Amino acid sequence: MLNTKASSIIHTFRLSILALFLSGGISRASEPLKIFVLAGQSNMVGHARSHTIATLFASDDPRDRELLEMVLRKDHGLSRADLENQLAEARKLDELTGGISNDKIKKMEEGDAKASLIAETEAMKSKHEAYKQKIAESLKVSSNVYIHSIADRNRQSGPLKVGCGASVDKIGPEYGFGMSIAQHNSGPILIIKTSWGGKSLNYNFRPPSSGPYQLTEKELAGDKVEEIKENVSLNYQLMTSEIQQVLSDLGRYHPDYDRDAGHEFSGFVWFQGFNDQFAPEYRDAYKQNMIHLIGDVRKELAVPNLPVVIGVLGTPVTPEKISENAVSVAQRAAAEEMGVEGKVAAVESYLHYSHYSNAVFQKGWPEHYHEWDTVGSDRPYHYLGSGAFFLRLGDAFADSMIGLMEDQ
Repeated sequence: MLNTKASSIIHTFRLSILALFLSGGISRASEPLKIFVLAGQSNMVGHARSHTIATLFASDDPRDRELLEMVLRKDHGLSRADLENQLAEARKLDELTGGISNDKIKKMEEGDAKASLIAETEAMKSKHEAYKQKIAESLKVSSNVYIHSIADRNRQSGPLKVGCGASVDKIGPEYGFGMSIAQHNSGPILIIKTSWGGKSLNYNFRPPSSGPYQLTEKELAGDKVEEIKENVSLNYQLMTSEIQQVLSDLGRYHPDYDRDAGHEFSGFVWFQGFNDQFAPEYRDAYKQNMIHLIGDVRKELAVPNLPVVIGVLGTPVTPEKISENAVSVAQRAAAEEMGVEGKVAAVESYLHYSHYSNAVFQKGWPEHYHEWDTVGSDRPYHYLGSGAFFLRLGDAFADSMIGLMEDQ
């Protein structure tokens, strides 16, 4: 037995340790690194220039205000008036130049009047670019969410920020998703995003459980039969191999990763479908391919009940048109069959469409180029390259994911 003096020393030591713990001198055990996998084709890649996020200032929806607060630095100094002033200046610039073609200036005779107008419009263009740059520089960089991203040729690793889309000034859904998830989790978060444009689920991302790919009559009649066979499921394989590469050295991808605390796969987000619309073999197989993909990803990650969110293709914009789209219907059907109880949910992308940007696009973007460049940056099949849309969608993915996680 311990003598009285020894017991007193141990008791004092324990009290000292407790005091240090409560005062923050000794940190609590680290939390596991939560890993989310995002995958898909071009709209997971993301083609929205970050400055178009500022179109949310035109909205009176409280949710849009919250999203702006979520991603803008406290000292951003931006407002709805800035957006409206920029649009007014952009309209004036388009009137003077003729839009992207610059036709009105090109048709002028050489002389002082043309030189003066060129100088005036160049100064206006510089202010236009400065406005876009100010927004980009006002967007937050996350402190606890890190990302390893493949977005076509743009590969990024590091803190979550603007630039993990198709280029270093673009975003996809990952930005809003990560920023939103971080509001629900104080521990370290890692996003692994693997996305390539122009790919299909039936061929490029074909999951192993879907079985051998059946070549179409057109493919069989061509001269690339062996090449087609060789590349079946290539992007599925690239996705899974990238995940395994990250797992092999997690400390490299998140500085707060604690080997003792470990990691856990917390969710999978799929946003894809455009390229499966155009052949009956692809459309008809989509639902079952989606179910197989979920099962195979869960098996690959060794998480049988991994929460999965499916982004429903919404480029047709209206609910009526979307309900006529076989791929959108199949995505909904797959989620419904597996069910929330099976940890699968569908998010309707059309609900987050930027109709504000669309109104400018419909005016004719070449003639209204600078006005359009203020609110959008791509074509309708890329949801107009609207940062407002992708921020909303990423947040919606996160909300759905949190709901599935809380039900575990």
